[in-house]
Amino acid sequence: MEETVEDPPTSAVLLDHCHFSQVIFNSVEKFYVPGGDVTCYYTLTQHFIPRRKDWIGIFRCSLNCIAQFCVNHNTATSWHQVGWKTTREYYTFMWVTLPIDLNSESTMQQEVHFKAYYLPKDDEYYQFCYVDQDGVVRGASIPFQFRPENEEDILVVTTQGEVEEIEQHNSELCKENQELKDSCASLQKQNSDMQAELQKKQEELETLKSVNEKLEQKVKEQKDSWETELLRLKEQNQKIASENEKMGVRVDQLQAQLSTQEKETEKLIQGEQDKTEQLEHLKKENGKLFLSLTEQREQQMKLKLTVEELKQKEATATKKQQELTDQNFDLSKRLSENQTICSVLQRERERMERENDLLKRENSRLMSYMGLDSLPYQIPTSDQGGAGQNPGLVYGNPYSGIQESSAPSLLPKKCPICKSDIADDIFDHTLEEQHIQTLYLNCPICDKSFSAKEKQIFEDHVFCHTL
Repeated sequence: MEETVEDPPTSAVLLDHCHFSQVIFNSVEKFYVPGGDVTCYYTLTQHFIPRRKDWIGIFRCSLNCIAQFCVNHNTATSWHQVGWKTTREYYTFMWVTLPIDLNSESTMQQEVHFKAYYLPKDDEYYQFCYVDQDGVVRGASIPFQFRPENEEDILVVTTQGEVEEIEQHNSELCKENQELKDSCASLQKQNSDMQAELQKKQEELETLKSVNEKLEQKVKEQKDSWETELLRLKEQNQKIASENEKMGVRVDQLQAQLSTQEKETEKLIQGEQDKTEQLEHLKKENGKLFLSLTEQREQQMKLKLTVEELKQKEATATKKQQELTDQNFDLSKRLSENQTICSVLQRERERMERENDLLKRENSRLMSYMGLDSLPYQIPTSDQGGAGQNPGLVYGNPYSGIQESSAPSLLPKKCPICKSDIADDIFDHTLEEQHIQTLYLNCPICDKSFSAKEKQIFEDHVFCHTL
């Protein structure tokens, strides 16, 4: 059923501690027809406050409960006998509905509905019980059965002897109940004493735990310290063992040397007395060698200092060498530029020499023409005069040769590279060098020269250095 997905709160509280009169069940039938829903009506007393987890269960009655009901069958409002020991023995249950207003009279009258599917199918006696969320019974109904309606009511007839037997049994049960109450009180007292003792033991245990934790922490710290010290001692022991091995090897070597020296000493003793003196001399020589070794060590230290100074000087020399290399590179660059200028000037010089030779030949021709040399005077022919002669002169123009020879000197000078005209008054060597430098492009990395007309080739060449 929908309401029984979650188990109700139950308890193993003794039934003597329950309050059966706080909830009263009303209109409880003697029997209910199987296969139909059952409605349970109950009334809440003024001193009882329902809670959310309260529930009403259907419990099976025992034979004693049925016998007691038969004796007191006129009671219909409440019932103080049940046929089970704990609230866990329910057959089915339903959650109660909390009233909206606890002060109204309608709130006191409540009801719950049990579905037919979850109701018992046998004809045993059952009863309704109201159980709160603490598992305590707050009310119980009279017993009832689930049987068909057409069955006749069974009249239970008991004799006086059976009644007396039941009463005697009830008295025995009451006596046993009282004994159980006394035993329960004793057990509760023992429980409280044991609880107090347990609380004391727990406090002592907490104290011991705290002390134990402190001791464990201290032991752990001490253990870590010991482990560290042990590790250090192991390392020291290994170092000492290694040194002992080295000393053992050294001792063996010294013993071997000593044995050799003893044999040599025996031979020397057996020999002449000079051998003894030679031994003393060797001992003195050994001392001198030791002193020499000390001096060599001192000399070695001095050599180390000298090496450091030489390293510093070498660093200084390296630095100076780098500076000289840079200067050499600059000088090489300038030398290359000067060589370029020198080649240009050399070509210019050759050109000037050729012009000078031409001028000399022209001068000789003019001298010969003017009769200034020892050669006989020759009248120039019409081929020598050319179209530039005056037709009115018999011998032609005597200055025509001079004008022809001087004509090249009146022309402006030209750059030997770019063939541009340059004025005579500004064409000196400095301006010539500056002019030539503007006609060449030098690579800043490899110092290779390119013509100004090859600018694209120069830029590609510089870009190749960056790759």
